[in-house]
Amino acid sequence: MGAPAALVLFLAWQSNFYSNGLKALEEKRYSDAVGDLTNAVAAEPSDFTAHFNLALALSLTGNNADAAAEYRKTLDLKPGLYQAQLNLGIVLLRLDRPAEAKDPLAAAVAQKPQDFRANYHYGEALLAAQDYPGAEHAFIAAASADPKSAGAELGLARALARQNRLPDAAPHFQKAAALNPQFHDELLELASLYESAKQYNEAAALYAQFPADPAAQEHLGEMLLASGKPGDAIKQFEAAVAASPTTANRAALADAYLANHQPASALPIVQQLLQSDPNDFTLLLLSGHILRDQRKFPDAAAQFVHATQIDPASAAAWNDLAVAFNLAGNDAGALAALDRLRALHAEKPGHLFERAIILDKVHDLKPALAAYREFLSAAAGKYPDEEFKARQRARIIEDELNRR
Repeated sequence: MGAPAALVLFLAWQSNFYSNGLKALEEKRYSDAVGDLTNAVAAEPSDFTAHFNLALALSLTGNNADAAAEYRKTLDLKPGLYQAQLNLGIVLLRLDRPAEAKDPLAAAVAQKPQDFRANYHYGEALLAAQDYPGAEHAFIAAASADPKSAGAELGLARALARQNRLPDAAPHFQKAAALNPQFHDELLELASLYESAKQYNEAAALYAQFPADPAAQEHLGEMLLASGKPGDAIKQFEAAVAASPTTANRAALADAYLANHQPASALPIVQQLLQSDPNDFTLLLLSGHILRDQRKFPDAAAQFVHATQIDPASAAAWNDLAVAFNLAGNDAGALAALDRLRALHAEKPGHLFERAIILDKVHDLKPALAAYREFLSAAAGKYPDEEFKARQRARIIEDELNRR
């Protein structure tokens, strides 16, 4: 009698753990369910249902790594169990292991090719694993199984976009947003894709749908500016600055003012930005350009001098400085800047012509003649007006030097 009695008690003890675990699952007491089902698995390791329910409880507590191990054990004990294949794939996706998720999800799809969840999650795995044609087919199947799924439409849109098929992808982005208002923000992703493809009008139309989003308004301004509509861009950047006065927004507003021929409006913004960061190389060049265009040449030159101090290897800064000094009548400064361009191996025919003009102006005739000749050799017929002037001045200088 002793042995049979002990067996009955053991089975009853095991049954209590399992039933208690199932009850805890039903009542959403997932931590309690994990404890009871862990004991049930220890009591009967070959019971695939106990392993499956333990895996489910673990996933519901966020312990996806242990859940994956239990689902694998379930499939070892019960190969081909559809729900275990599907759930294993899902928890592997949560663990950002799409390459591992593909096989169980593919097996689930093979068993139920019309099932929405299997196809949808299989599409997610293929998309994350960069198998975009495969993801496309999976999301098409998911959308066919549930035509009202915004998630399937969005997945299909992304699979198409990543195959560089933006015209095919766009309607699916739009449909996802139409099916579920929570997906409306995904239109910003489509707008960004249009922006990258330089389809500025399409991008602008989408960004315009987000008037309360400063980043979207900034992008809208950029699109309008790129489309040759600086006046409209100014309105967007002003709204973006009012909502979020970041350095990028204010610099973009200054750019829009400049493009709209409003340097006087741009300059205070740039100067304010420079007060916050007086060593911002880009802002120094921008400030110098505005001051130069306002014919404030000494002030412009001061900005370019600062820029060359920050980046002595910048040919652009030395070029701007040479021009500003020349326009300001600072011949020595202009020649020094041109010398730096030569030392940087960044000298172009225009710099040679500028050097010749300055040397000619200060009556340093022999170097001027050499510079004119050097310019003519480098120009090779590409600058007809300047080459005509250079030939005339070179001939006059040569005659004058010969008379000495």
